[in-house]
Amino acid sequence: MSILGWLILGLISGFIASKIVNKSGEGVVLDIVLGIIGAMVGGFLFTSFGAAPVTGLNIYSMFVAVVGAVVVLFIYHAVFGRRTLT
Repeated sequence: MSILGWLILGLISGFIASKIVNKSGEGVVLDIVLGIIGAMVGGFLFTSFGAAPVTGLNIYSMFVAVVGAVVVLFIYHAVFGRRTLT
């Protein structure tokens, strides 16, 4: 998959995962980064359980990437916590 494809997949999956986990996005850049990392984590998890990893820019790959991004976001929030402005 091309770099542009990874960026699009990362942006969309990171945004969806951010909405699922904490109802607000983390910011465009962090959404992309966490989405791309989530796509890799999701691919690893799905491969570990015998399913296909990310195969391109399609619905199945989006599902894999969102699942991975949700896992990454839970870990991210557990490590860094929720920062609030006072």
